[in-house]
Amino acid sequence: MRACTTAAKAHGWVLEEIPMASGAKLAAFKRLSSHSSATGSQRIYLSAGIHGDEPAGPLAALRLLQENRWPPGLELWFCPCLNPSGFQLNRRENSRGIDLNRDYLHLQSDEIRAHVAWLETQPSFDLCLCLHEDWESHGFYVYELNLDNRPSLAESIVAAAGEVCPIDLSEHIEGRPARNGVIRPDTDPRSRPQWPEAFYLVTHKTRLSYTLEAPSDFALSVRVNALVAGVNAALRIPQPPAPVV
Repeated sequence: MRACTTAAKAHGWVLEEIPMASGAKLAAFKRLSSHSSATGSQRIYLSAGIHGDEPAGPLAALRLLQENRWPPGLELWFCPCLNPSGFQLNRRENSRGIDLNRDYLHLQSDEIRAHVAWLETQPSFDLCLCLHEDWESHGFYVYELNLDNRPSLAESIVAAAGEVCPIDLSEHIEGRPARNGVIRPDTDPRSRPQWPEAFYLVTHKTRLSYTLEAPSDFALSVRVNALVAGVNAALRIPQPPAPVV
């Protein structure tokens, strides 16, 4: 997080510390566009590290902040590690044993109560990207929530990730139908007893959300490369040559 903060501040981001009831704080970075009035900039939200045993997300966040290759005209919000206590413990849940990515409906954890309170003060987003890993998957895949059936970014994300990481081509992933590494669930969040972050986002903050899942069985560098490539593809950032693994 120190490295993320250093990189963000070096490139003009503003750090917002989100206070929790415990006295600890979550970090959020914001960078508004100087071109917004002229071009009608898009608002992009990114998050990582909600499961503490998925280190590729926060490390991809660090890489993205350090590389600073964002297209001009974007307004950006970035929460690089939503579960700092779980990250330190290398476990999925937070230090109290709560899976934070199932807590966006009932708000039982300090972290998600604080995160939701912060999100409520932010504008709506044009696109949300949540960075994850999946220890059961056979390769990279994407979970798309596209409420208005806008032109999909999923295939571009998968294609870019596929340059650096195998794709999970299973016909079912996480018990849901999938095709070529893309899950498009026909799910009403109101029917689910527990909400992940993506459900809260598409209910309250956006109409378009992608959860990017890197395969935990592969080397950490491969997982980080895949998540970075997927984000860059979603934001239409030209890819540099892939790092040697």
